[in-house]
Amino acid sequence: MKYLNIRNIGKYTLAIMLSSMSFFSTSSCTQNKKTESFLSLKNGIGKDFLIGVAVNPNETSGRDTIGAALIVQQFNSIVPENCMKCAVIHPEENRYSWARADQYVSFGVKHHMFVIGHCLIWHSQLAPWFCVDSIGRNVSSSVLKQRMKSHISTIVSRYKGRVKGWDVVNEALLDDGTYRNSKFYQILGEEFIPYAFKCAHEADPQAELYYNDYSLFLPSKQHGVLHIVKSIRDYGARITGIGMQSHYSMEGPSIFQVHKAIDTLSSTGCKLMITEFDLTVLSLPNELNGAGIEQTEKYSMQYNPYAKSLPDSIKQVWSKHMKAYFDLYRSNKSKIERVTIWGLTDNYSWRNNWPISGRTDYPTLFNRDYTAKQFTKTLMR
Repeated sequence: MKYLNIRNIGKYTLAIMLSSMSFFSTSSCTQNKKTESFLSLKNGIGKDFLIGVAVNPNETSGRDTIGAALIVQQFNSIVPENCMKCAVIHPEENRYSWARADQYVSFGVKHHMFVIGHCLIWHSQLAPWFCVDSIGRNVSSSVLKQRMKSHISTIVSRYKGRVKGWDVVNEALLDDGTYRNSKFYQILGEEFIPYAFKCAHEADPQAELYYNDYSLFLPSKQHGVLHIVKSIRDYGARITGIGMQSHYSMEGPSIFQVHKAIDTLSSTGCKLMITEFDLTVLSLPNELNGAGIEQTEKYSMQYNPYAKSLPDSIKQVWSKHMKAYFDLYRSNKSKIERVTIWGLTDNYSWRNNWPISGRTDYPTLFNRDYTAKQFTKTLMR
């Protein structure tokens, strides 16, 4: 079926559609001991580690009824795509916007999920006021610390006991392992990271606290993370885990590279999370790599070869790569606490618009019509 506009579906029609979809069907129960309606990721691969998904307000508000039902059925952990990022939740110094974040947390708690907060400190999607004064100059170190503490404490305290883990700092390193020259780094230097972790721990001593970054399959970036973990501990702060963002392509990284990263990062004693996992079938322009949100390029048909559909041959290659990654994760389940897919269906994936807007990609575990891909079913029980 084509992608569904949920707002145009009546309750009666929706009920019929839900009953006919493979994940909500009971028609085959007389033919099989296990029906499709009992197959789920959380009962399959979820026995090895938490299996999570990034969600959006349409899903957590119930506007996307099918998406919400699929999330509840398939996953035992959720993370928000955008509603907790600074520019959204704290757009002005003395104003917080809680509605979408409250809705997100309530959805997760209602359905007994491991709820992740994403993210407290990040140079991107940062509210314009946060690091500057009224005329645009960088604030002093004392002012920035006060703002960071207020921001972190207010948000973490609001969801204390409900949000179980926080991406405290996101993407603070460049690919060579050095610090990104963000406003936080310009004003506070390396201290901004351990200080953020200290504030988060004080606000909720029971919450898990993570450092999250992309391209951690690169040895240089692994060394940067090792330095960050040490600096947090030397500061007297607490770090629980490391999030390995996994925006991968069929060109890499290799299983060897990811395995090496798991071994290196787990040597810190931190829990590992495979975060933001998706696997694009589209090629990147040669000059682009990683997953920096700021990288964009004018749309070109050269980079959108599967606008109509994905050939079976490419589906098979995609499945082969996904199987290799999941086999690796399963073999390292003692080190990996959670695997989170970045987006419920292909239609919702950010990959359709990065680094070239308007492309048609197929990077998640579910098709645009909410049905499971053939590979996805192998992860279910």
